Amino acid sequence: MSSSVSFSLAAGQPGSGSQGPQRPSMHPRQISSSSFANAFDAARTKLNELGVQEPEVDEDDTDDMLSPSSSSASDSDDDSPFSPSEGSSNGEYSAPASPISAPITPAVDPDVADNFAFAFDIDGVLVRGGRPIPEAIEAMKALNGENDFGIKVPYIFLTNGGGKFETERCRDLSQQLEIEVSPGQFICGHTPMRQFANRYGTVLIVGGEGETCRKVAEGYGFRDVITPGDIIKANAHTAPFRRLTDTEQGNCRDLLEGGKKKLSDIVVEAVFVFADSRDWASDLQIILDVAQSKGGRLETRSETFTEGPPIYFSHNDVLWSAAHEHVRLGMGALRRIVETVFEDTSGGRKLKTHAFGKPQVSTFEFATRLLQQWRATQHGLTEANPPRTVYFVGDTPESDIRGTNAMNEKCKDTEWYSILVKTGVYQPGTEPKYKPRKLVDTVLDAVNHGIRREMAKLGSKKSTGGRMLPLDDAALKAIAEGRTPNFELLEDPFNYV
Repeated sequence: MSSSVSFSLAAGQPGSGSQGPQRPSMHPRQISSSSFANAFDAARTKLNELGVQEPEVDEDDTDDMLSPSSSSASDSDDDSPFSPSEGSSNGEYSAPASPISAPITPAVDPDVADNFAFAFDIDGVLVRGGRPIPEAIEAMKALNGENDFGIKVPYIFLTNGGGKFETERCRDLSQQLEIEVSPGQFICGHTPMRQFANRYGTVLIVGGEGETCRKVAEGYGFRDVITPGDIIKANAHTAPFRRLTDTEQGNCRDLLEGGKKKLSDIVVEAVFVFADSRDWASDLQIILDVAQSKGGRLETRSETFTEGPPIYFSHNDVLWSAAHEHVRLGMGALRRIVETVFEDTSGGRKLKTHAFGKPQVSTFEFATRLLQQWRATQHGLTEANPPRTVYFVGDTPESDIRGTNAMNEKCKDTEWYSILVKTGVYQPGTEPKYKPRKLVDTVLDAVNHGIRREMAKLGSKKSTGGRMLPLDDAALKAIAEGRTPNFELLEDPFNYV
């Protein structure tokens, strides 16, 4: 893998007709990429004159928190919700073709890093309990050009959360982070589910507040959407301890259409859990009813317990970081309950459900296509040339780090570099099962680490396989200002974090 970092230095200025989102003003650029390289060459020459040799270790061996480790692709759950029919003819999965439906219109964006990019989880990394983590605002400023090098770095958001339209989530995030977030750089847990809109007719949509998830599913193109509330409205005995409010009664569909139809006439072709359940008991009951039905026909029961329709969860996170001081149960917990109770009530039959979201590699492949299109539409970069490195910043080892490491194992052209922060699910002081390449305190530290790592690659020696020179912050700042750093020979000059 090449260790160089390059920048697109397009001539001219952005056209006045550009409709792209407004970004914070860019930090004055201290140095061009070419002069940066020249300064680094001078610094390296001085090191050679001092007799300092390149260390015989990988740059990540200097991390004093956690040792680098990548999980193998086989570590991920083998429950990808995508069937071979959606991939290549040989049965291998290929990511959905187009996360963004809008036509690509390249825009000139000078001084943008074209060799690396960032992807972020949201809850526990950028936001907690609906409020931004303070360092997150500064991290976004750094990516938008307010850094020592004056460069912009492309980035996207990949969260397992959902329950709203992507546009609404983007509006919320824009206000929280004080930037403009576009749907073109945003994926939530149920975003990939829109690929199934033309496959299934009648579907059961579970989770979220009010009628929002029904509206999201209909916005994706699903033709006939029913909810647990619709079923309870038609037969109140379905969930004995659940009573619909007057508002819910008014909003729910009348599945019986004035008594002209029986519930057993309705056939559910698939179940989609779009967001976390607001009433686990009734949702669990209805999901199990459908799973144990005869081919999805409501109010029927299969003798074999093998005839139910497919069930999809938008993610598999058992825990997530909310406003409470301790982590809360997430959709992954409901998924495990559904599978366990199904087995207990069907004579030991196993129920196979499917999950989108992280850590599924298919979700990261979906994100890769979105990132490529976002780099092209927003920054004018060539879509055919992927970034050499994508830094993924997350707070959950079991999903964020596991998925990033698995994607890195599979991906040939791009290095997926996992960074774990201490502001969410991860408990500082513990050793996670899935280890990140880098452990940091906050998302700002993650952004600074990635940018500095890429900048330092400009000074790596080709003869040593691309290992970077271990320069401290003062040296990096000097290089950014076009000066040759002053070096002092230490007993161990390469012992730094």
